[in-house]
Amino acid sequence: MPIRKSSFPPVVAPDCRLLVLGSLPGETSLAARRYYAHPRNLFWRLMGPVIGVDLVSLGYEERLAALLQARVGLWDTVASAMRTGSLDAAIREEEHTPLARLVEELPELQAVAFNGGKSARIGSRLLAGSGLALVALPSSSPAHAAMDYAEKESHWLALRNFLA
Repeated sequence: MPIRKSSFPPVVAPDCRLLVLGSLPGETSLAARRYYAHPRNLFWRLMGPVIGVDLVSLGYEERLAALLQARVGLWDTVASAMRTGSLDAAIREEEHTPLARLVEELPELQAVAFNGGKSARIGSRLLAGSGLALVALPSSSPAHAAMDYAEKESHWLALRNFLA
């Protein structure tokens, strides 16, 4: 039976130029109370080359600090939802995060990147007309195995353009 699961608070600073949004943390991340905690999730491996830091070798708090130093924020498009397991396809009765309010508080924000299709569908709708660049990325989730790492990385590396 599905239970209601909730996202984490945003990890942002006023000078963020890029905001990366997932959908809703999976079971492993919720249990660890950390973004992208599943060992097979490629998020930290994909973001490292974007900001020029080996994020995989760092502890969690150091990873977050490195993202903020690079002017990258993290959050999700789903504030809470009913879901059994970790798959986005199982999300039901979702309540969205107040993305429009958050982006208003980030005056240097240039782009919002969506980690996966569910995040992109929700976030693009919530931020339509914001004037920000909206970038749909292939999911870093181990459930998205249709695309190999090199191809995912080529899409993610385009985020560097918003940090220059």
